[in-house]
Amino acid sequence: MKLIYTDSLVVGAGLAGLRVAIASKERGLDTLVLSLIPAKRSHSAAAQGGMQASLGNAVKGMGDDEDVHFQDTVKGSDWGCDQEVARMFAHCAPKAVRELANWGVPWSRVSAGPREVIVNAQKVTLQEAEEAHGLINARDFGGTKKWRTCYTADGTGHSLLYAMDNKAISMDIPVHERVEALSIIHDGQRCHGVIARCLITGELRAYVAKSTTIATGGYGRIYEVSTNAIICEGIGQALALETGVATLGNMEAVQFHPTAIVPVGILTTEGCRGDGGLLRDKDGYRFMPDYEPEKKELASRDVVSRRMTEHMRKGKGVDSPYGPHLWLDITLLGRKHIETNLREVQEICENFLGIDPAKDWIPVRPTQHYSMGGIRTKATGESPQLKGLFSVGEAACWDMHGFNRLGGNSLAETVVGGMIIGKYVADFCENNSLEIDTQLAEKFMRQVQTEIDTLVDGEGHESPFELKREMQRIMMDYVGIFRNGPELDKAVNELKALLERSRKLGIKCKKRHANPELVEALRVKRMLKVALTVACGAAARTESRGAHAREDYPQRNDRDWLNRTLASWPDANALEPVLSYEPLDVMKMELPPGYRGYGIDNAIAHPDTAKREQQIAEILAELGDNADRYQRQAALMPFELPPSLQAKNERLSDTLQRPSANALGEKS
Repeated sequence: MKLIYTDSLVVGAGLAGLRVAIASKERGLDTLVLSLIPAKRSHSAAAQGGMQASLGNAVKGMGDDEDVHFQDTVKGSDWGCDQEVARMFAHCAPKAVRELANWGVPWSRVSAGPREVIVNAQKVTLQEAEEAHGLINARDFGGTKKWRTCYTADGTGHSLLYAMDNKAISMDIPVHERVEALSIIHDGQRCHGVIARCLITGELRAYVAKSTTIATGGYGRIYEVSTNAIICEGIGQALALETGVATLGNMEAVQFHPTAIVPVGILTTEGCRGDGGLLRDKDGYRFMPDYEPEKKELASRDVVSRRMTEHMRKGKGVDSPYGPHLWLDITLLGRKHIETNLREVQEICENFLGIDPAKDWIPVRPTQHYSMGGIRTKATGESPQLKGLFSVGEAACWDMHGFNRLGGNSLAETVVGGMIIGKYVADFCENNSLEIDTQLAEKFMRQVQTEIDTLVDGEGHESPFELKREMQRIMMDYVGIFRNGPELDKAVNELKALLERSRKLGIKCKKRHANPELVEALRVKRMLKVALTVACGAAARTESRGAHAREDYPQRNDRDWLNRTLASWPDANALEPVLSYEPLDVMKMELPPGYRGYGIDNAIAHPDTAKREQQIAEILAELGDNADRYQRQAALMPFELPPSLQAKNERLSDTLQRPSANALGEKS
């Protein structure tokens, strides 16, 4: 048995995983990262539009701060998020953006003077302040009150990932590439590392560590069409689930992005609509103002995706061999803007559609995009059930997104969550010793080896490729944008039948080293378990909240369902997960449940909402008019952060209010 020891083990080399690794290495800890692919090819590179941070540099972002960002995030989550985590995130986002600038991210910057933009299909001239010249710019995104999304044209994820990986390289952080974790080593109380397989040689290795951080991204590829990279198959969530101890949170919360191109499902950034692009139907009619008169194309993502689907159901979609679609029109932005700020979108349209988006409309329809659910963690990023197991980014249910995330908050979560949780991971490593139980490691090694032996030498006949295709079809057909009881029940039953069949998997290629069929067979049974947590959670949740839209239960029901779904799999032979629920305490919320601002307000109120609103009014009245926003916030809902991240954020508006208004300091 090959044993490899380290202090901080990170599984996944995207932005979130690398940021945790950097935080560990900064504290002098031995740090090691495992990755399926070279770090710079991680799915983080696919993020286009930007990351949210309340810098308030651009004229349309003036007046923005942590309070506004927090409120947008909570409303966007449809009150399903952990509000303390949302506060931690909003507070640290400006710090993360400025840190990334120091690490080499070439953020798009403000140019003083007039600039022409498109707002509500009209050309508008904005006057940027002289003092803002050279500071980090921001664009508009859906569901936000201010222009807050910092960007590098439409290749933000690419820019961030390259800068982050270069930082990790400069710190000599090793990344073991082409290595896949297949099992978590644990004793039921403490996580001790993972068993991983080299995808090139087939060698099994035991990585033993003080802390293990799962940062493997989302589970979009359990669906037939997804904007996710093909490696985003939910294996990290499955590893936690198969411990039988750790829980997954809100797995039914799956986001569909409004504008993926048809038919291949590649994303066109929300920045297209943030910069002024429009959605049109088969008649060329701009339909979103009819559904959402205030926010129009820039309503929250779950809302836009549902409105588009409703419109196509009315027969307003454009017929195509790949099913109906709608049009995304960015021609009004002009060629110069597209070639400057939407270059990736232009290349995608040219290479995959054969069209010029400066002249032609783009065929789009809603497609699976993001996983709000994941490994349930505390605010520190640690599993409540398994000590030493951490998770971060899309792999986790840290729960700042609840049942819907805002555009720009995902890329932000990777670096902000990595910054915060990385410090807690380092604290854990410094305060806990490395426990090496070779018998325990050997036990899990044998289990994985037996699983491989059974696939290679056994008499199973089920094809992993066929089971995967069936699973993806079921999820696409029955667990999509709109859901209902009969279809969800059908999905659960059919997925359980597939899981039963997966116990008779067989492979034709008997090689034990580089063997894609073996890799698929090892993954598909784990993917089926993840799919079942999604389908079972959706079937059980008899309400509509955020991206979880039940046609048979159209109301948000705070009275009965203001809680977080927890899924576990304690019986390895079971065909479905065990569901339990974690209530959200209204009496601790800074922002009690209310109206999101979309459609009719038909939510069933929680009995504590009125009480909490009254309590908040009394607290604020007692503080008086002289209390600043920091004092008011602390009185309503205190939250904790590592000491080095607690400092207040400075903004251009703060600097201009000082006597030395021209001393702006470092431009960031």
